[in-house]
Amino acid sequence: MKRKTWTLILTAAVALPLLSGCGTSSEGAGNGQSASEQKNAGELYVYNWGEYIDEDVINQFEDETGIHVIYDLFDTNEEMYPVIEAGAVTYDVVCPSDYMIQKMRENDLLAEINFDHIPNISQIDPAYMEMSKAFDPENKYSVPYCWGTVGILYNTKRLEELGVAPPTKWADLWNPKLSGEILMQDSVRDAFMVALKRDGFSMNSTNENELNQAKDALIEQKPLVQAYVIDQVRDKMIGGEAAVGVIYSGEMLYVQGEVESLGLDYDLEYVLPEEGTNLWLDSWVIPKNAKNKENAEKWIDFLCRPEIAKANFEYITYPTPNKGAFELLDEEMRNNKTVFPDIDSLTNSEVFTYLGDEVDAVYNDFWKEVKAN
Repeated sequence: MKRKTWTLILTAAVALPLLSGCGTSSEGAGNGQSASEQKNAGELYVYNWGEYIDEDVINQFEDETGIHVIYDLFDTNEEMYPVIEAGAVTYDVVCPSDYMIQKMRENDLLAEINFDHIPNISQIDPAYMEMSKAFDPENKYSVPYCWGTVGILYNTKRLEELGVAPPTKWADLWNPKLSGEILMQDSVRDAFMVALKRDGFSMNSTNENELNQAKDALIEQKPLVQAYVIDQVRDKMIGGEAAVGVIYSGEMLYVQGEVESLGLDYDLEYVLPEEGTNLWLDSWVIPKNAKNKENAEKWIDFLCRPEIAKANFEYITYPTPNKGAFELLDEEMRNNKTVFPDIDSLTNSEVFTYLGDEVDAVYNDFWKEVKAN
């Protein structure tokens, strides 16, 4: 759902292939295919977030299957959806987030997955299949790929200089001492999640009074906010440009590595606010108009293979729901609670759900008011 920025980002309007593997193998890597079968294995059109897969994994998939991957990128769920809805570019497999999968399912844009073609589904921890039911009630349309939380990243040295205690809750982002030191997500649902959770409401609230209260809170906070950003939070925080920032948990391994490699004289710590947070899940789905559905299912099954899921995790650093991959990690990584928090301990946390077009319009109108003030 939330990842690093590629040097090249595909816009929805262009939607041209940016990346493919380095060719196909005639040996089939032990998969029993002849060279001629591999040559005729067809294509696979993949639509995914930027820097959300190890490029070597794409190459390996092509080598093993003979399927040529055409790989395109999107920047946000909201950018991806109209591309799939319009159908002008036909994708075979896409990786949206929880609430957007629900919207796609309810609007009949998804094909049911044939799980007979995905034996490695057994590697997905049942906890994440259960989590998926919030947006895919019968687990018919999606396979979990990555998950995580949203929390607060803070600069310990900068807070000490400001005389501010480390944050423990969303309400701490309204501290006047943090004026000009706060980085907020430039995302309507994430921004409103912070304000709604601060006041004890569900981040999936459809109550207009609660949304009004959240809007007013964000307007009140705005003079304290240095910037509303997406991918730049981690880099601004590493650069010492702000004291606190709202960030996705998958960025933490990168942040920790950069702090160490740069020899910074401050630490960047991550906290899950006590009021609860967004517990998000990105999953693979197959659009209803996919032309290469069986190849899409081969792709999903391949990515569910433990050693492949492990390689992906080590590249993108977002938590994997793959129990086989998790077991292949070293003990220190498995015990890193910033990256792999115990789900049972995430009290008051929720998965985003699709609230319907009318409620979405209310959120969007209120967000425009926040940005305009």
